[in-house]
Amino acid sequence: MQSLKYNAGNIASVQNTLTRLGYESLVTDDAVSLRQADKVIFPGVGEASSAMKYLKDRNLDEVIRSLKQPVLGICLGQQLLCAFSEEGNVNCLGIFKTMVKKFPPNDLVPQMGWNSLTKLSGPLFQGINESDDVYFVHSYYAELCKNTVATCDYIVPFSAAMNKDNFYATQFHPEKSGSVGEQILMNFLKL
Repeated sequence: MQSLKYNAGNIASVQNTLTRLGYESLVTDDAVSLRQADKVIFPGVGEASSAMKYLKDRNLDEVIRSLKQPVLGICLGQQLLCAFSEEGNVNCLGIFKTMVKKFPPNDLVPQMGWNSLTKLSGPLFQGINESDDVYFVHSYYAELCKNTVATCDYIVPFSAAMNKDNFYATQFHPEKSGSVGEQILMNFLKL
């Protein structure tokens, strides 16, 4: 398994969780290693336009689009899998044909903390209940679309998780979401 190295943070906490779950993962931005991995995790905390620049400068945007194995985008990773982000007004990878928008100005932005998921579907959520909470930290959100497999309502309803073919994504941080998040990660690792 590979964790994608790019211009974003939070990779260490994902690596620590994977180790605790008994999985080894290499952090890399090497195209050959990413293509050969059995699974790829695309984590991230950062800013969309600078992260996309890093990916494009190394041709990783094309590598990611070409992957056939299961890929999991987390937080910024989910947003970069969308078509366009208002954060830096940047075209993203276009796996999910939806927009990433900034939450309306509000004293409650960024969303930081625990919130429930609703309308769960798909293999990531085996053994997860709608009453279970997960941890979010974000000021931008992916709009609801046909690839939404879990929703959250914070100021507006948004895609808390998405799936299209071999691409999976969560806006929340499963690696910071306790036993619920660990179950979601295990569900991905067992795909």
